[in-house]
Amino acid sequence: MKVKKVALREIYVWQIPVRIFHWVNAFCIFFLVVSGLLIAYPPAIVQSDGAQQLGYWFGYLRFSHMVLGVILIVNFLARIYWMFAGNKFARWNNYIPLKKKQWRGIFDTLKVDIFLLSPKPIYDIGHNSLAAVTYGFLFLLLIAQSITGLCLWSPTAEVVGAETFQSLAFKLGGLMVVKQIHFYLMWVFILFVIIHVYLVFYHDYIERNGIASSIIGGWKFINTEIVEEYQKELKNEEIIKEKKETIKRLKKEAKEKESIQ
Repeated sequence: MKVKKVALREIYVWQIPVRIFHWVNAFCIFFLVVSGLLIAYPPAIVQSDGAQQLGYWFGYLRFSHMVLGVILIVNFLARIYWMFAGNKFARWNNYIPLKKKQWRGIFDTLKVDIFLLSPKPIYDIGHNSLAAVTYGFLFLLLIAQSITGLCLWSPTAEVVGAETFQSLAFKLGGLMVVKQIHFYLMWVFILFVIIHVYLVFYHDYIERNGIASSIIGGWKFINTEIVEEYQKELKNEEIIKEKKETIKRLKKEAKEKESIQ
């Protein structure tokens, strides 16, 4: 059996805030789904004599669901901030296919993951283009789920802004319609989690670059050629940035001279 040796370099990809966001998100989504299913399909014991022994458990369940929802929203807002403050792999432009390279990466990854037309894996330092666009969709889903959740909470909430979400719930067709939207979006989350976990381990197997463990430690093992290409791109970006700053400074100096004359 022949073993092909590939030169790999360890590179720090996922910063601590990104990893914290991921695991807080995972924790909240898991227990929100569990509590959401219990709220939607309460056990039969709730309607029996055994409910008296459990006390106010269903109220606590709804309260914990609400608290987890608030934590999820705060965590998401922190992630939005890090889309502008984080490193290149955490930036917002990864999640919107604005470049031809991203679209090409999406189609190439579809050939490998979905259509199985190519046995050759797609190597990326951060998210591959298809995964990034999928996470972008997840962010939109989080926004929609957060809004519908706040609408459902608003009638009993004594906080600033509750009336706004009550009004929004009315415009969307009432609380029952909002509840159905919230419920169906939950199943989209469940489907996403199943596919996400499968693809993480699938890519970890075919790429052998530590993608599964990278969300814990932050480091991935990348082909040396790809890392060198990435470093060249960074240098070019720095050169372009310096040139822009120089042009800006020269224009400012020229305006100052004109104002003096």
